[in-house]
Amino acid sequence: MPDWLIIDDEPTICWGLERMLKSLGHQTATASTAEEGLRKAESRRFDGVLLDVRLPAMDGITAIEHLQQRLGPVPIVVITAFGDLDTAVEALRRGAFEYLVKPFDLKVAESVINRVLPRPAVPATAPTTARPTADSLVGRSSRMQDVFKQIALAAESSAAISICGESGTGKELVARAIHRYSRRSQAPFVTVHLASLNDSLVESALFGHVRGAFTGADESRPGLLEQAHGGTVFLDEMADVPLAVQAKLLRVIEYGEVLPVGGQRPVHVDFRVISATHRQLDELVAAGSFRQDLLFRLNTFAMQLPALRERRDDIPLLVEHFVQLLSGSPGRPTIAAATLAELERRPWYGNVRELRNAVEHALMLARGGAVLPEHLPAPATRPVAESPDLAATIRGGLQTWAQQQWQAGQQPDDLYQRMLELVEPPVLEVAIDQHRGQIAAAARSLGLHRITLRKKIEQYGHPPQSNAS
Repeated sequence: MPDWLIIDDEPTICWGLERMLKSLGHQTATASTAEEGLRKAESRRFDGVLLDVRLPAMDGITAIEHLQQRLGPVPIVVITAFGDLDTAVEALRRGAFEYLVKPFDLKVAESVINRVLPRPAVPATAPTTARPTADSLVGRSSRMQDVFKQIALAAESSAAISICGESGTGKELVARAIHRYSRRSQAPFVTVHLASLNDSLVESALFGHVRGAFTGADESRPGLLEQAHGGTVFLDEMADVPLAVQAKLLRVIEYGEVLPVGGQRPVHVDFRVISATHRQLDELVAAGSFRQDLLFRLNTFAMQLPALRERRDDIPLLVEHFVQLLSGSPGRPTIAAATLAELERRPWYGNVRELRNAVEHALMLARGGAVLPEHLPAPATRPVAESPDLAATIRGGLQTWAQQQWQAGQQPDDLYQRMLELVEPPVLEVAIDQHRGQIAAAARSLGLHRITLRKKIEQYGHPPQSNAS
């Protein structure tokens, strides 16, 4: 029967975790301080530890090493009410298996417990801390806690990382964080903004060139990939790499050799690759505009960053962070409650980048006083330009889906209805969200009668934001 040690100075947390563990058939012991927990670990063999970070004397992060000395490589689950990137990285590096952010649902804790025991603990290594800067990743939502954990895991590895997310979600910040916490942190971090490179110069920029390779090449120059030797190269907007360059880049990643434009001898390079895009590369592979073999090499560990509208709980924290960062004075301007409510309501199509710009705009107008709603810029509108590649991908995907319905020689008799059930709900959801739940307005924009839209809402179970018609 598994035996767990719970170390937390909140009696209600201990009681809840004890009750949950015992319902799973586990034994438990509790302690309100790290010191008390260490004493119990000296006289009793535990199979796992649930450990709070904020404790009265010795903190939980410090206690991890002492617990490992007494118990060996048992799984340790860290509990914190102050989840941030530094906490995640340091906890995992010291040997924690997982961490939970208060308040947490006991069902979440139960799922962690069920995963813990079959896994060996991560060997302890020296901790690394980082001072908060303009590059800090901020968030306490469950979505950002997942991102922090993925960064910590990615930093311990040398695998290629791909980061996908909408514009403004912080893809470069995540890449820099992975590099900063990795064993390559003292070597260069080289950012390559592929979308900004001219097609005729992208090869020279990436791979370098030798003297006389082309008109104007008066001297040999190393490319950005060679400059990243020993460190990390961040390939931003990977979807914009021309197919011809993709083949050459694949060879660099596979063999660790860069052949400069016009050169005869390859140059040995050693770097870690992190790529990013706001587009789905697997869809581009299906459309024939991206190499599948390159995708496999880039996609060893994939990360999906949440849009700001998917983590609205983080908006007050982000606003506070940007005010502190941009005001630069101890007596920071206050954000009126109505202003914060407006910021939490907006859709933020430009994500965290748009939020920062809005806060900076408002601070300039407030001139040191309270930031009011009228100081905010007008909200950005949803981008309306449709990518031809995206339209082609959607058509191709639907065609593939339709062909799959005839698998094993079975001809469906409701294919059209199933197609509608596939494509209609996301379109209806966007229209309803755009009109803030106003059904009549959403119906007009869709070209539907209001009654028809209500029937479809009932059919698909979409919960409108408002019942106003």
